[in-house]
Amino acid sequence: MDLRFTAEHDAFRRDARAFLDDRLGGRFAGVRGRGGPGDEHALFAERWEWEQELGRHGWIGLGWPREFGGRGATLLEQVIFYEEYARAGGPGRVGIVNEGLIGPTLVHFGDDEQKRRFLPGIVAGTELWCQGYSEPNAGSDLANVSTRAARDGDEWVIVGQKVWTSLAHWAQWCFVVCRTDPMSTRHRGLSYILTPMDQHTIEIRPIVQITGTSEFNEVFFDGARARYEHTVGGEGNGWKVAMGTLAFERGASTLGQQLGFERELSEITEAARGCGLAADPVFRQRLADAWITLRVMRFHALRTLSVLEHGDVSRETSIHKLFWANFHRRLGELAIDVHGAMGMIADATPTDADEARYPINLMQRLFLYSRADTIYGGSNQIQRNVIGERALGLPAEPKVV
Repeated sequence: MDLRFTAEHDAFRRDARAFLDDRLGGRFAGVRGRGGPGDEHALFAERWEWEQELGRHGWIGLGWPREFGGRGATLLEQVIFYEEYARAGGPGRVGIVNEGLIGPTLVHFGDDEQKRRFLPGIVAGTELWCQGYSEPNAGSDLANVSTRAARDGDEWVIVGQKVWTSLAHWAQWCFVVCRTDPMSTRHRGLSYILTPMDQHTIEIRPIVQITGTSEFNEVFFDGARARYEHTVGGEGNGWKVAMGTLAFERGASTLGQQLGFERELSEITEAARGCGLAADPVFRQRLADAWITLRVMRFHALRTLSVLEHGDVSRETSIHKLFWANFHRRLGELAIDVHGAMGMIADATPTDADEARYPINLMQRLFLYSRADTIYGGSNQIQRNVIGERALGLPAEPKVV
């Protein structure tokens, strides 16, 4: 990827920065920096209004073709926006599943009617989506899906259970991977079905995390209905579409994610200075290692993004996911270590004036939430299998019968 910025890129950055500074310094100042890991429930209604503000000014779906409501922005322009968003302290996006997953999936795999029906609500930020992939026996092994959909005229009737469904209690729609061929096994016979969530035949149960919040949910489908014409990619092609969605998950927004990591590291460093730990050679080396790793991660992400539109990038995205997830988990450990024994006490109240500037509970949330980074979005074990088999050409892992 050529990282040299042109005058047009500089102008695009100025426009993005001006918009973000104006809105996040004014009407939406209250949501600045909120809604991140472990803070997903904070100011949800206000953050949803912020999502719609982004939509009103054309900052959703930047890279999508203009005919689908996007700006047709280049990959580098998308990177610039996400970097500026992180720099400005943009709040956690309630539409992250919309823009990062289902939107690109519909642009790439959806038919004309599906695009006309769903893309406007996504780019406007008025409809929220959740992802129906994982099940109790099909987490990392998505091909083991057992949720079934049977056709009834022009509709599907869906029966089964999904788990770890982010934002399901707020979403109006869910893209559900179902087994539509009852005689099929593994990757075959799956379909990708767009399902309305406002049905009495759908039950949502929040899962309380160790952070005390409930971003994730169990979702039970007991005869839920979806229109047959809302099958993306056609009946039986769900595996291909689902894998495409996972590839889109690791797009340009990962650069903004890394600037969020950098902001967290900056806060940890300031806390270390405040309590004197920054002078300790061992702790100082841990801070330096984290700083260096962030730079390596950035360049690797840019290299990965440069091949995003050129075929199967599952190897590269698996390497990237494995890299950032383990880094962020270590960063969480660094965050809690800076407070020593006080960091192990829930809702601890600092007595030192310097420490009071860096609330322990924020560091605790980072530590607790980042434990899940190596599990969600594809566990470490699965990523290593993908790298071994697809990048290194090693034999497939033996299947337990």
